[in-house]
Amino acid sequence: MRSMTTVETSAQADRTLVFVAYVLHLVGAIAGITSIAGLIVNYLQRGHHDDVIDSHHRWMIASFWWGLLWIVIGLITIVLVVGWVILFLAWLWYIYRHVRGLIALVNGEQMPI
Repeated sequence: MRSMTTVETSAQADRTLVFVAYVLHLVGAIAGITSIAGLIVNYLQRGHHDDVIDSHHRWMIASFWWGLLWIVIGLITIVLVVGWVILFLAWLWYIYRHVRGLIALVNGEQMPI
């Protein structure tokens, strides 16, 4: 039987790992490669925690893949001016999703996905 301190420590470690994943994704909005590291963390941790923590991992996974889709669309259409607009909006959206997730994490809230 796990003591209350062990459960609290485990929950805090789970939240810390989610926080680190959010930071990796946000740095990835500039550097790129760290988002892949964050995605790996998300996939490895998904399904192993309570609903709140798992919702954050699912949120980041969905954000990554939707962001990548819009980046590909933007790159395909970059010869047109609209490609640059799509790339910029995808970048802003990606940052927004992760900042929103961080705020929800700090407040102990579950993400809608």
